[in-house]
Amino acid sequence: MTIRPRLAAAFAAATLIAVTGCGANAGSPNAAAADDFPKKGKSIEIIVAFSSGGAVDTAARLIQPVLEKELGTNVEVINKPGAGGQIGYTQLTSAKPDGYTIGATGSPSVVVSPLDPARGAKYTRASFQPLGRQVIDPTVIAVQPDSPYQTLKDLLDAAKAKPKSMTASTTGLQTGEHFAMTQIQEATGSQFAPVHFSEGASQATTAFLGRHVDILVANVSDVTDLTKQGKARVLGVMSEERAPSLPDVPTFKESGYDLVAGTARGYSAPAGLPDAVATKLEAAIQKAIEDPAVVQKMEDLGLQTSYLNGDDYEQFWAAQEEDFKKVLPLVQKKD
Repeated sequence: MTIRPRLAAAFAAATLIAVTGCGANAGSPNAAAADDFPKKGKSIEIIVAFSSGGAVDTAARLIQPVLEKELGTNVEVINKPGAGGQIGYTQLTSAKPDGYTIGATGSPSVVVSPLDPARGAKYTRASFQPLGRQVIDPTVIAVQPDSPYQTLKDLLDAAKAKPKSMTASTTGLQTGEHFAMTQIQEATGSQFAPVHFSEGASQATTAFLGRHVDILVANVSDVTDLTKQGKARVLGVMSEERAPSLPDVPTFKESGYDLVAGTARGYSAPAGLPDAVATKLEAAIQKAIEDPAVVQKMEDLGLQTSYLNGDDYEQFWAAQEEDFKKVLPLVQKKD
């Protein structure tokens, strides 16, 4: 387990008390918080800012039983979809920072929403305390199984020749799919007619399966099973290398488009957690994310675990914020 430097003293004190029942810090509020957390019979909630059935929800439910074992209490996944994740993130950051409410945080949605004043977000990056990153899920573009477009180039050329003649899904304004679509359009001159589904990937996928949209802009985890079932044909993956779960699908780079995009997902708490409580949660989340059974199930979904501890996830988040500040005007132009 990697421990945040600023939490090391709290962790040492909590360990000393647990082992010996004494020590110079035995009576400190921080040590008491660690010793008392979580209280017997008090549940911990994981807020998922998207609908059930999507990749964010599935990943949270995979780590849920391991967290229960590590923390010794019930852990509940609570879905709060809407506004491209903003409703759930608002509830998370409005919660008491006591460790009993944590949430799944996915970028770019959680990173970008506070950067656009028009969104009216009541939170900023400083409102969250990152606890650990779980995965990076590359973006893909998929068509119906009977689509006349056999390659990515075929599709993009058609979308350039007849602008906005094809509808394409996103999981909401200024989400990962929206950013990816904008990148594609800026780089290739193609133009889609975006349809924004604010409740997440499951809503967008349902619309695609019902043929209400022509193109599914999604993540690898959203299309792995659809591809196996013959319900979608993926034309390109926006990653440096081919996705292990889609070995026959070329990357955008292989198709001649130097584009990389994806969604990063992890877990955070409201800012202001007691250090020792944060340490306990970080340790449990790392254990859950790196649990061999969880890693295997994630791989079955097409997801490669990419764990970062709380400090590193926070730095990753800050770097993403700077990157998205530069790209946001392009997305706003395409809204």
